[in-house]
Amino acid sequence: MKQQILEEIRQNESIIIHRHVRPDPDAYGSQCGLAEILKASFPEKNIFVVGETEKSLEFLYKMDLVPDELYQDSLVIVCDTANQARVSDQRYKTGKKVIKIDHHPNDDQYGDLLWVDTTASATSEMIYELYLEGKEEGLKLSKKASELLYTGIVGDTGRFLFPSTTEKTFRYASALISEGIEPTPIYDELYKTKRNVAKLSGYVLQNFTLTSSGSASMRISKEMLKEYDVTPSEASQLVGILGNIEGVKAWVFFVEEETQIRVRLRAKSLVINGLAKKYNGGGHPLASGASVYSWEEAEQVLQDLEKLCQEHNKG
Repeated sequence: MKQQILEEIRQNESIIIHRHVRPDPDAYGSQCGLAEILKASFPEKNIFVVGETEKSLEFLYKMDLVPDELYQDSLVIVCDTANQARVSDQRYKTGKKVIKIDHHPNDDQYGDLLWVDTTASATSEMIYELYLEGKEEGLKLSKKASELLYTGIVGDTGRFLFPSTTEKTFRYASALISEGIEPTPIYDELYKTKRNVAKLSGYVLQNFTLTSSGSASMRISKEMLKEYDVTPSEASQLVGILGNIEGVKAWVFFVEEETQIRVRLRAKSLVINGLAKKYNGGGHPLASGASVYSWEEAEQVLQDLEKLCQEHNKG
């Protein structure tokens, strides 16, 4: 499949690369890292990256503005996006051919070519493998591409702490560092915290709930976002802090937006992506997302998570 993807890239002069909405470091890293590899390897080609901008990740890369008519003669590559509905900029469907590169469970098998590897720690890890596949045939890895791919791997492995991290992940990260990148500035940008977000994190740590079975939860309402002057995206970044609490086995973070309530599900060992699918979502076994449309529905998610924890404890 990697060779087929490389062949499609060679055959097309215009390539537009997408990723998912509400992008995280791996979305930016895989999308823009691939773009930088292709720009370095094929300077004669037109390579574009599109999608909504995430302010906290603008230090990594700037998105391009692409006219509608460009799509009909372009190869489209979608990185790190499991479901069609989550592709940022739905014009991807109008491309000449669509390639999906992803490491999430392949529940939505869209695209003309699909390369899905759920064992990869990040889609950025897969993009590095694509480079290795084409290295002998002239594919080039620039310092900027290395920086982007390293950032994506760091983001999706939680600084190499998540169970998805493997020996291969460390090898690739080491190889990327050997290209001359400096990890410290990347960490500084990724993990710096605004004062208002820090204050909200203090509120979260004082007000989360935890049951005897090990399910924890936190609700962030629109009023709370306004009080702390925090965006839904910034609030969602706090989901990981509940995982450090003693006794927590799985947890859910609710963030209320204008028309829906975002559901961030996390677990230490029990599988929660099935629960996410039940509520219009999906994702990894231990890290998933979903959407509900009322606090009553959010309460049902809590009850379902509690049942999962109870069953896990019995097992």
